[in-house]
Amino acid sequence: MLASALRRRFNQGFTLIELMVTLTILAVLATVAMPLAQITATRQREEDLRRALWQIRSGLDAYKQAADDGQIKKSLDESGYPPNLAVLTEGVKDAKDPNGKMIYFLRRLPRDPFCDCPSSTDEKTWGLRSYTSPPDSPQSGRDVFDVYSLSSGIGLNGEAYKKW
Repeated sequence: MLASALRRRFNQGFTLIELMVTLTILAVLATVAMPLAQITATRQREEDLRRALWQIRSGLDAYKQAADDGQIKKSLDESGYPPNLAVLTEGVKDAKDPNGKMIYFLRRLPRDPFCDCPSSTDEKTWGLRSYTSPPDSPQSGRDVFDVYSLSSGIGLNGEAYKKW
């Protein structure tokens, strides 16, 4: 008789209290996991921004070095930096090569990962600073000396993405 009573008790399933305790525990775990997932996603986008800035800035420096070495024709009043970002992927003719070989500085131009503008081209997602522009007030001009994010957000390190 005792065995049949225990068997009946186990066949009834969960009680309402057991179900509520389980749901409460799951809700607490979900509220803890959501901010961690958001921080992880933001951290990944920040890493993508760092990598993109590094790639573009390396391409700009390589273009300037090629101009200083005489591989790219420039006039005396030019800084030696590219006139736009597209030149880094489209390439320029090597002035030292008689066959007119092309020099490429980037395979492709990365997008700003914080730009929520799918209709913009990759080049339009970046803010441009010319060589003659002051660092605290970047403005575009005849050349591209540096790039910066157009995002108004603040990084996890407390610094604005525009200043990276």
